[in-house]
Amino acid sequence: MVEPADKPSAAGQRLGAPDSFGVSTLEPGLRPPSQPPGRLVSIRVQMLDDTQEVFQISQRSPGKVLFDLVCVHLNLAEGDYFGLEYQDHRKMTVWLDLLKPTLKQIRRPKNTILRFVVKFFPPDHTQLLEELTRYLFALQIKRDLACGHLICNDTSAALMVSHIIQSEIGDFDETQSWQHLLHNKYLPDQDAIRDKITDCHRKHVGQTPAESDYQLLEIARRLEMYGVRLHPAKDREGTKLSLAVAHIGVLVFQGYTKINAFNWSKVRKLSFKRKRFLIKLRADPAQTAHHDTLEFAMASRDCCKVFWKICVEYHAFFRLFEEPKAKPKPILFTRGSSFRFSGRTQKQIIDYVKDSELKKLPFERKHSKILSNSSMSPESSSFRSQVPKESAMSLQLADLPDSTRLGHRAECNGSEEPPAATSTANGFHGIVAAPGSDPIQSRQNHHGTGSAPDPQFLNPESPGSEDSPAGSPRVVPNGSVNGSTGVLGQSPEGHHLPPLTSPLLTDAGCVRNDDEDEARRKKFPTDKAYFIAKELLTTERTYLKDLQVITESFHGAAGKDEAFPDSVKNLISASYEPVHNFHQGFLKEVEQRLAQWEGRSNAHIKGDYQRIGDILLKNIQGLRQLTVHLQKHSECLVELERVCRSSRKAEVVCRDFEQQRVCYLPLNIFLLRPLHRLLHYKLILERLCKHYPPTHEDFRDCRAALADISEMVLQLQGTMMKMENFQKLLELKKDLTGIDNLAIPGREFIRLGCLSKLSGKGLQQRMFFLFSDSLVYTSRGMTPSNQFKVHGQLPLYGMTIRESEEEWGVPHSFTLFGQRQSVVVAASCASEMERWVEDIRMAIDLAEQSSSPSTDLLSTSLSDNKLSEDGGAELESEDELCGSRSSLERQGHRSNTTVHVCWHRNTSVSMVDFSVAVENQLSGNLLRKFKNSNGWQKLWVVFTNFSLFFYKSHQDDYPLASLPLLGYSVTVPSESENIHKDYVFKLHFKSHVYYFRSESEYTFERWMEVIRSATCSASRSLPSTRKDLY
Repeated sequence: MVEPADKPSAAGQRLGAPDSFGVSTLEPGLRPPSQPPGRLVSIRVQMLDDTQEVFQISQRSPGKVLFDLVCVHLNLAEGDYFGLEYQDHRKMTVWLDLLKPTLKQIRRPKNTILRFVVKFFPPDHTQLLEELTRYLFALQIKRDLACGHLICNDTSAALMVSHIIQSEIGDFDETQSWQHLLHNKYLPDQDAIRDKITDCHRKHVGQTPAESDYQLLEIARRLEMYGVRLHPAKDREGTKLSLAVAHIGVLVFQGYTKINAFNWSKVRKLSFKRKRFLIKLRADPAQTAHHDTLEFAMASRDCCKVFWKICVEYHAFFRLFEEPKAKPKPILFTRGSSFRFSGRTQKQIIDYVKDSELKKLPFERKHSKILSNSSMSPESSSFRSQVPKESAMSLQLADLPDSTRLGHRAECNGSEEPPAATSTANGFHGIVAAPGSDPIQSRQNHHGTGSAPDPQFLNPESPGSEDSPAGSPRVVPNGSVNGSTGVLGQSPEGHHLPPLTSPLLTDAGCVRNDDEDEARRKKFPTDKAYFIAKELLTTERTYLKDLQVITESFHGAAGKDEAFPDSVKNLISASYEPVHNFHQGFLKEVEQRLAQWEGRSNAHIKGDYQRIGDILLKNIQGLRQLTVHLQKHSECLVELERVCRSSRKAEVVCRDFEQQRVCYLPLNIFLLRPLHRLLHYKLILERLCKHYPPTHEDFRDCRAALADISEMVLQLQGTMMKMENFQKLLELKKDLTGIDNLAIPGREFIRLGCLSKLSGKGLQQRMFFLFSDSLVYTSRGMTPSNQFKVHGQLPLYGMTIRESEEEWGVPHSFTLFGQRQSVVVAASCASEMERWVEDIRMAIDLAEQSSSPSTDLLSTSLSDNKLSEDGGAELESEDELCGSRSSLERQGHRSNTTVHVCWHRNTSVSMVDFSVAVENQLSGNLLRKFKNSNGWQKLWVVFTNFSLFFYKSHQDDYPLASLPLLGYSVTVPSESENIHKDYVFKLHFKSHVYYFRSESEYTFERWMEVIRSATCSASRSLPSTRKDLY
């Protein structure tokens, strides 16, 4: 279908494939569109990189066939942002109508060149999930600058051109850069600001083309003329104006200055009558002199119709959830135009890309003279972390979602995501995704040269962005580069890894030889005690890294700031340094014993070295000497919180540290790690004692060590439970806005999660937080950090609860009757309702037994000016629906917290679940495989805090990505999935499927056990434990 034009072109090569001639470069099943029979006609299309391609279409084919052929040729999944424009017989530039036959629109196809250009400009480029899409948008910005459409000041123009040059020739070289500017025209008045351009170019050292695209779009989207196409008009008084359409509505310009904007929510109807373009507005009761209809005169009826059509398409693309249905044809008379938007809406595109597992193929940047493009970049700079999570997902480096986005991302922080995930929905992204991708994906912090933070994953579906970032599960990149370790694509020594063999970059790059794998496995011991000891080793490595976050990373960050009190720094140092030093020695002993057990040392006497109890007994006895330090860890947590409350500068130090990649969990969790580790030792020793017969030589040492550690746990258990509750209240305080005094003595956290609240507008998603004295309901706000805005508080004292499914006709609903108000809520399923009802009833009992009155949680401002439910819902619907996924990626606050994951995956967790998660921590090597990939990749995986964190090796200081597991199911692959390997388990959420392979039956069972604790609420299996806990 596609023939090369007369002039040779590299369009096919950009995809790393030969000329396709209509053969799709997408995955099987995504083929070029079928065409009606008939004579074939050649249509010439000019691409954004100035190459021309000839496409063969049937003379009866609608415009959509030609457009789909272009998208297939480019391997473009997000093609609906683009369109084909041409000059018609009236010399007017118009868009190709996808529903009408192409040849009825183009009178002289042999003499017409269609231009493939950007049609819909989203408000935030992080909503573009693929690097190829961002590259094409960057080419559009370059073209708009050159032809004078994108008007801006000299500083912005120079900065944008410098990023374009960086993507084309690489790092600054005075001679080369000067020559390049002489021979290429990027601006109409380029010579006047040439010095400014070179000065900006000097600052981009190490920046890859993908990063340059990201930064170019970040600057462009802030300009008033971004994506604006002016249509000349006049107002009623004859003043010359221009009309334009954007994602927010219809804009009015005088010259190049925007003087008015009519938001879609205010527009009742758009129409035209002859040369008059009419905007009918919704009545505003607050304005008495309000004009219901605004009238603009344009040059002709055709001009009116062209502008009206693009307005209709913009409104549908950005405001509707799905493509509008065709109107039924009238029998007798027609009234009005039958024109409608054809194609996927923005929401459908985002859902499609995040939920599909599209294979990313490398593409060549036509104008780029450097090899560091999406398919050839062997290294990543710290600046790379500013690129969104999908920025280089081809065969190489991941330029970061999904989550997480898991989104997580929109400031100057960044994160890198393993390209192992081939798309926001295929691989470890997201987080941020999102959980709209999921996921929910990425926290950020970047010390490089950029200004836009990168998305986090809740992907999932992140931040991805996940997986994601906002609705679907995506793996969310975690944090940003802290400047201390090497970059993805480099070895710790600084040498570049081969781009096709780096274990996190591509499935093909890390395919393992199964025969070698089996042979290696047979060399190691098969005794269950060995694998229990190996679990001790792997989790001890992770624990020591967590201690280093406090003793090295945080100590260094706090030490640089004089505002941080020396008393707190000394307290933390004195409490954690001895524990860290002790466990360094403990880890060395365990590593040496495992080496001897495996036969990798000079000692081969089985009886002496195939045991671990003696080392555990010796070191647990030594650990008892450190009890005085362990008891001070709760004091450290309290003092740190006190300092952050009293000193704004100290609070900023802690908040900034939490944005660093090394701090992949909330800081307070690291402070409690030594207390959690005691529980892990106890569980490991219990498994050893259960495995050994009483006659085994290691049994006596293990039993003695178990007695010692059980005594320590019992001694510190009260402190541990109080501190876990205190830490959870502090963490929730960061996620909530409009609330005071959350962490007060006597208040206990019980459950958080999503419920639908019944209001005048129907069922609306709300986030509920259940404490021992009150129930708070919130919605996700529109603050830069996406905190949850409190709508109301229900005191538990005197509350009653009644199931009301029949009364309201809403499945799984129940009514809460408080002293001041009643609320009807509905859960997502029967089991979820059962858990909420049980916990609320228990909390009501606690509140009535308590002697202290309930404290008002709401802040004064919220109590005095309480937000109405309808108002809150309108804010949400107007501004969040089209950007809910990407909003996770535009924040500095960590967006893959448990609260955000629960919001996006419509689930809940209780304090019992958190307590079980503390015990169920695991780490070790796993082989990972995607649903449509062939090879297995070896990763170091850490399970904690309801998430999997992925590393290249256990020596890495921070994770490369994470996958929140709430909402996932864990099973064993079926026969039809053709996974013919032992010890494989499958993680599945919607269309996201991951396979993981462990080394033994014991490790397989352990991974299944701990992951089930996150994917299946512990509350289901432990109904009585909750009351015991509280």
